Amino acid sequence: MNTYITGAAIRALRESKGLTQAKLGECIGVSSKTISKWETSRGLPDISLLQPLARALGVSLIELMNGENIANRNISCNILRSRLYVCPICGNVIHAAGEAMISCCGVTLPALEAEEPDEDHLLTIENVEDEHFLTVHHPMTKEHYISFLAFVTSDRFQLVKLYPEGNPETRMQLRGHGIVFLYCNRHGLMKRRI
Repeated sequence: MNTYITGAAIRALRESKGLTQAKLGECIGVSSKTISKWETSRGLPDISLLQPLARALGVSLIELMNGENIANRNISCNILRSRLYVCPICGNVIHAAGEAMISCCGVTLPALEAEEPDEDHLLTIENVEDEHFLTVHHPMTKEHYISFLAFVTSDRFQLVKLYPEGNPETRMQLRGHGIVFLYCNRHGLMKRRI
């Protein structure tokens, strides 16, 4: 992780659970004075205590490190509100149907913000039988390429991974209205509503 737990986070999570410092200390096998030191930033919990601390506070390790509960208020899970994440280290592509706290390779990933494609990332869509043929007019070199194309509707998420020196094109079943995403390794995420 690129952050470590703070005293303010421990206190906020403890208070939200209605626990005293003594009760929390009892749950993880430390004294109330130790909890007080952590909360006043005069010490930090040992890494071996993070998982038991998270369990006692009723949160995930990620929530403990972040300092707040992650509540997905998107109960209906409208996939059109999808969030995409790309790891800058390994290139992993992660899709979430709503707000999420995502990490990969020890780095907390921000949700990508999509922009409209520019003339250097022109996307064409043509009908071919019962599918659509998507092409991005973009060079595909080892240094600069389109990493993936995705299509999102209210009930589906399709993703096609592309590779350097390949063709930036694919076929997809485009049913109804939705959003086509493309990701350039240098210029980021772009989208086009169809």
